[in-house]
Amino acid sequence: MMSRLRSFGYAFKGIAALVRTQPNARIHLAATLVVTALGLFLRISPGEWLAAALATGMVWTAEGFNTALEQLCDFASPLRDPRIGRIKDICAAAVLLSAVAALAVGLIIFLPRLLPGS
Repeated sequence: MMSRLRSFGYAFKGIAALVRTQPNARIHLAATLVVTALGLFLRISPGEWLAAALATGMVWTAEGFNTALEQLCDFASPLRDPRIGRIKDICAAAVLLSAVAALAVGLIIFLPRLLPGS
């Protein structure tokens, strides 16, 4: 049981490191706070909360994997290597794609409530 509890500690330590060391993670944090505040203020439906939570979680997961893989690549190959660069570019693309999808979800949920006359 204690090892399970410790594993949560390691996970929270990883989240803290992600936010502390990655500027884009701080942008994701700000976006997460805005989405949460807007959702509460506009009283979005449970289904909309589900979509927003899944989209937000997808972006955070992609950012976490991207950061971990970048650090692993830097450790495994400290010298510049175009193959490592390609791997990093693909990982960054995954974050971008997830963020664009999350933005689309946010626009679908919030834009009708924020536009005048809606």
